[in-house]
Amino acid sequence: MMISTRGKYALRVMACLARMDQEKYIPLKEITESEEISQKYLEGIMGTLSKAGLVESAHGKGGGYRLSRPPEDYRIGEILRLTEGSLSPVSCLEGETRPCPNAARCSALPVWRKLDSLINNYLDGIYLSDLIDGSGGDNYVI
Repeated sequence: MMISTRGKYALRVMACLARMDQEKYIPLKEITESEEISQKYLEGIMGTLSKAGLVESAHGKGGGYRLSRPPEDYRIGEILRLTEGSLSPVSCLEGETRPCPNAARCSALPVWRKLDSLINNYLDGIYLSDLIDGSGGDNYVI
């Protein structure tokens, strides 16, 4: 599994918004300048975050984006799954809709399941507030 630029930028944007006044809408231009991300690329990310209810948006004067809930209510895994899809290390664990036909005889499957669990538990144990308080999730113990 490799996190894409989209996932990395989404985390940066969410952390940027978390550092801002939670009552104010932050203009997209201010976010793009702060994070040095192209406005066009960021518009797509913000659309995804907005549709999922992770951020609120307002148009016009005084408009922009803000978090829809407190930073301590966002798990990093939630943000990455939204932008990346599955965080599974192998395709056979990506969904229950197409079970792997080799699952019954795959001797490596327990390894992949454990790794999948470790990845998801780790990322779900880090909150957006951890990124802005300086711990960067270092307080989380596996």
